[in-house]
Amino acid sequence: MSMTAAQRRRALERASPFILMAIIVVLWELICRVFEVSEFVFPAPSAIWAKLIEFHTEIAKHAWRTFWVTMVGFAIAIVVGVLLGFVIGSSRLAYTAVYPLMTAFNALPKAAFIPILVVWFGIGVGPAVLTAFLISFFPITVNIATGLATLEPELEDVLRVLGAKRWDVLTKVGLPRSMPYFWGSLKVAITLAFVGTTVSEMTASNEGIGYLLISAGSSMQMALAFAGLLVVGVMAMGMYELFSFIEKHTTAWAHRGSQAA
Repeated sequence: MSMTAAQRRRALERASPFILMAIIVVLWELICRVFEVSEFVFPAPSAIWAKLIEFHTEIAKHAWRTFWVTMVGFAIAIVVGVLLGFVIGSSRLAYTAVYPLMTAFNALPKAAFIPILVVWFGIGVGPAVLTAFLISFFPITVNIATGLATLEPELEDVLRVLGAKRWDVLTKVGLPRSMPYFWGSLKVAITLAFVGTTVSEMTASNEGIGYLLISAGSSMQMALAFAGLLVVGVMAMGMYELFSFIEKHTTAWAHRGSQAA
């Protein structure tokens, strides 16, 4: 059974990230070999893969630590972000008053908090969890609040005329309408959470991928450092794809136009 033009286009769209990645890896390898780039400057993909195989046990141990610490901080960010976003978005006054303050807080470099967190909680899990939380809760809060605060006044007026109370409008219309915003924020926040954990581990931990990066860099094992970065990227991409899959199957109504195209 032959594929239609639309089916071929969708198949190409699904495969395009992998095709692009393959092209980048091949070009990267060719450039390193043709120009004889030193492994200490910019290791080739083959050298990175060799280190990944050689140190797979050590890398897996550090990767698992980074993963579960990130998930703890991210879970806290979801709870706080949803609750705070609901409170802010349920009132236009609260949204107008709090949003500029939230934006100002988000502009602060989260890495600057790490020394303070080390003083409060010491070296270890605490600073990494809280850094992952601080860097990832803002997108969740803002997207939930925006989804609720931008509910069309006309729609709200119609619902009020039909007897709906403010709470009914928020919970039965506002929250479902905010779900695309919510899943979109999770896809952004999870990648930021991995960044926060890794940065914290580089300065305030003796475990995790961040610690591995510092150790590999200090011993001039650049291929091992790149292998650690690759693992973080794979974990972040895996969680991103998971949330994309859930989003597609829970908010299909919000993507009807793109699916039909």
